[in-house]
Amino acid sequence: PPPSETPHIAATLFYATAEGDALLPVQREVPLAEGLVAQGRQILTAQFALPRAPYISAIPPGTMLRAFYVTEKGDAFVDVSGISAAHPGGSLTELLTVHAIVNAVTANLPAVQRVQILVDGKEVDTIAGHVDIRRPLARDASLVREGEAPAP
Repeated sequence: PPPSETPHIAATLFYATAEGDALLPVQREVPLAEGLVAQGRQILTAQFALPRAPYISAIPPGTMLRAFYVTEKGDAFVDVSGISAAHPGGSLTELLTVHAIVNAVTANLPAVQRVQILVDGKEVDTIAGHVDIRRPLARDASLVREGEAPAP
């Protein structure tokens, strides 16, 4: 018999607008995983992947997911590498990068309310000098522009 296809879920990922001033929510198929942590890893792997045109990633190229875990209080920790070295800088661009990650996790995993980003296993002040990531952050809907996503 042919191998069974991996089940998928519809996840909301967040990409930068062409103007670079907001995030666009985009539905994407993501492999279904067993358990909260495994599903979080699948969502982040999809968020970090290069999107198909016309979408623009808010995540710098070369960013890799090192670890993902969730505390009993519902705070998620996303440990990444390569994010600072390739970041183009700028306060708004950095804000979009941070909240593409935070929003992708909180929008798709209802058990998670806040997300803290770690870089190379360590707490850092910022990714590129502007946005304080020393504590877990909640989803920021003010950065999301609904209903303006270009056709895939």
